[in-house]
Amino acid sequence: MQRIFASFLSWTLILCACSTSVPSPSAVPPSPTAAPLALPTTALPDRPQECGYQWANQALPELTSSFQQSIQALQPEARASAYAFGENCVRADGSTAGFIAMETDFNVFLQVDDLANESVLGRWIVQVMQVIENIPAEQIAGPRSGRVSIVFQSSTAQSVINFYIHQYKQLPSDFNYAEIYEALKTLQ
Repeated sequence: MQRIFASFLSWTLILCACSTSVPSPSAVPPSPTAAPLALPTTALPDRPQECGYQWANQALPELTSSFQQSIQALQPEARASAYAFGENCVRADGSTAGFIAMETDFNVFLQVDDLANESVLGRWIVQVMQVIENIPAEQIAGPRSGRVSIVFQSSTAQSVINFYIHQYKQLPSDFNYAEIYEALKTLQ
């Protein structure tokens, strides 16, 4: 019985993965003033049903470089990166036929003096989000709102906050910095 259930579950997962059809994002012409950005490409076979989809990340080196520079303008010792999150189209032989970007995610590491000062942490969130919101749309991979992960590091400890960009945008505009931090922290 357990073997039948495992087989049924496996086939269900395979069929669900194979029936997932995510349209590839349409090409966006590059901005005439900005250098073209190499976004993850989708090179799926003519018959996407021949794919098994598997979660994957893909580096965005150009976006990471500009994002890092913008974050370091706020704090020189900060580190930052961006990457596309999505799915690889995996053929039956195990080779990858292409990548479909679902969203662009951001990681930021900041130095702070006091992890308990929610007002300061909230101010950092707002500053990081201002940088992210100023990124041109053609540099963002995928149709979904991405995730932001901020690691606050003090000399003795660290605290991490994770949230989606749409969650930040849904916060009331009259929230102060501490309320922003507290609202996003409770979403975790």
